[in-house]
Amino acid sequence: MTSEKRPANRPETHERGPGRWIALAVLVLAVLLVAVDATVLGLATPYISEDLAPSGTQLLWIGDVYSFVIAGLLVSMGSLGDRIGRKKLLLIGAVAFGAVSVLNAYATSPEMLILARALLGVAGATLMPSTLALIRNLFHDPRERSLAIGIWGAAASAGAAVGPVVGGFLLEHFWWGSVFLINLPVMAVLVLVGVKLLPESRNPNPGPWDMTSVLFSLVGMIGVVYAIKETAAHGVSVGSAGAALVGALALYLFVRRQLTLTDPLLDMRLFKHRGFSGAVLADLLTILGLAGIVFFLSQFFQLVQGRGPLQAGVAELPAAFGAVVAGLIAGRMARRYSVRAVVAAGLAAIGLALGALAFLDRTTDYPILGASLLVVGLGAGFSFTVTADVILSSVPKEHAGSASAVSETAYELGAALGIALLGSILTGVYRGFTSPPGTPPQIADAAHESLGGAVQAASALPPEQAHALVSAAQDAFVDGMRLAAGVGALVLLATAVAAWFTLRGQKLEDVSAEEPSDAAVS
Repeated sequence: MTSEKRPANRPETHERGPGRWIALAVLVLAVLLVAVDATVLGLATPYISEDLAPSGTQLLWIGDVYSFVIAGLLVSMGSLGDRIGRKKLLLIGAVAFGAVSVLNAYATSPEMLILARALLGVAGATLMPSTLALIRNLFHDPRERSLAIGIWGAAASAGAAVGPVVGGFLLEHFWWGSVFLINLPVMAVLVLVGVKLLPESRNPNPGPWDMTSVLFSLVGMIGVVYAIKETAAHGVSVGSAGAALVGALALYLFVRRQLTLTDPLLDMRLFKHRGFSGAVLADLLTILGLAGIVFFLSQFFQLVQGRGPLQAGVAELPAAFGAVVAGLIAGRMARRYSVRAVVAAGLAAIGLALGALAFLDRTTDYPILGASLLVVGLGAGFSFTVTADVILSSVPKEHAGSASAVSETAYELGAALGIALLGSILTGVYRGFTSPPGTPPQIADAAHESLGGAVQAASALPPEQAHALVSAAQDAFVDGMRLAAGVGALVLLATAVAAWFTLRGQKLEDVSAEEPSDAAVS
C-alpha cells in the first residue's frame, strides 16, 4: 500500500542508509546471470553435440533461439513492467529463469533443448529492462544514479567475460548441463532478498497492454534478427529474404500502430529527443562494430593460438576489467568534461584498439592482444555507461521500462548485425584459401566451411598434410579477421564522430529536481 506520509516514489528507506545499494546488489545478480548465460553456451556446444546428436540446423537453433526470443520480447516486457510493476515482473522472471534452467540442464533431445532455450529467452527478456528501470526509481540523486548505472553496466560486461571462464571450469569438471544449473543459487538469492529490499514501481496510468503490438514486435524483431544471422551463415536465400520482408513489415505495422494508440506499448515520441535517439544509435553501432571481433577473437585464441576453453576465457578478461573501471567513473567524467566528449572518446578508443587488431598475425604476443582488449573494455565502459544514463534521464520515469528495453534491443540488434556483417567479411576471405595439393575434395570442402571444420577434417590426413591444411586455414582466418577488425574500427570511428554531433549539448543531471509522480511503493 502506498504510504500517505511520504511521496509515493521516494520511500525513505531508500533515500538514506544502505538499503538502495543493497537493492542494487540484488539487481546486479540478475544482470550477471543473463550476461553469463548469453556467453557460456558456446563452450558447451561440442559436448551437447556428442550427447544429444543434434543436426546442424538444430545446433544453430540451440545457439540462436535464446537471443531471438530476447530480442523479440524486450520492448513488450519493458512495457509490461511499466504496467504491472517492475519488481513483480523481475521476481516472476527470476523464478521462471531458475525453473527453466533445470529444464535446459536435463534436456534429453535437441527439440527439448531448443524449446527450453526459447523459454529461457522469455524469462531473460523480463530481467534486463526491469533492472535498469528499477535503478531509475531507486536512485533519485543523479550522481548516485550514474554510479549505479556504471555498476550495472560493469556487471553486464564482467558477466559476458566471466561466462567463458566459468563455463570452461565447469566443463572440465562436470557435464554440460552444469552450465545451466549455476543459475539456481543466484536466482534463489535474488528472489529471497529482492522480495524484501526492492521497492515496487510502475506507471500509475499505463493503459491496456496491447497484444497486437506485442505480436508485431515479436514477429518483427525475430524476423529481422533471423534474416541477418541466416544471411551471415549461408548467404542470401529465399528463406532469409522472406524472413527479412516479414520482419520489416511487422516492424512497420508496429510503429504505425504505436502512433495511433492512446496508450502505446512504446511511445515513439521518445525518439524525438535528440539525446535519446543519439544514445540508442551510438549503442547499436558500437555493438555492431565490436560484437563480431570479440566473437571471433575467442576462436583465434583457441583454434589459432592453441589455448584451451578456460585459457581463452581468461585471456579475454582485460576487456571486463577495463569496462568495470571505466563504468565506475564514467558519470563523474561526463559531468567534469561533457557527455559527448566522454562517449566520443570511448568510441574512438574502441576504434583504435580494433585498428591495432587489424595488424595481428598467428604469433602475435599476448601483451599486445591483452592491451587492445583492455582499451576496448575502457572505451565500452565509458560509452555504454553514459549512454544508458542519457537514455534513462531523457524520459519520464513512468516510461523507464520501455526506454530500458529500447536500449537493450539496440544492443541485441547491434550484436546480430555485427556478427553478420563482420562475419560475412571474415567468412568471404576465409573460404578463398587454397587447399594444399593432394587434399581429398570432401576434406577440402569441410575445411572451407569453418576453421573448426578444417581442424576436425585434417585429423583424417597424414600428419604432414594435416599440418599444411590447418596452417593454410589458420592463415586465411587471420587474414579475414584482420580485414573484419579494420572494418569494425572504421565503424567505431565513424560512430564517435556521429556521437560528437548527436549528443551536442547533452548533459547528465547534476542536482535532483525530480518531483514524485509515478511509482507506487508497496
